[in-house]
Amino acid sequence: MPTVLRIGPYRFYFYPYDVLHEPPHIHVGRDRDEAKFWLDPVVLERNRGFAGHELRTIEKLVREHEAELLNAWNDVANH
Repeated sequence: MPTVLRIGPYRFYFYPYDVLHEPPHIHVGRDRDEAKFWLDPVVLERNRGFAGHELRTIEKLVREHEAELLNAWNDVANH
């Protein structure tokens, strides 16, 4: 599972086989917490453990880096 980005305590990643079966998305993890966001448009798909205020911070980061995250997804999908 390639790590696309690290910001503070957050790791942004996806599973390479996901590009075959799902629309573009990113997983965000910190410790044992994880969230999954669709990327086009940015929408929370699932949350496991993050508090609401932290999810808003993470969503803002996903939006700020949306193009970079989509490029990383497309690089894997096209190879």
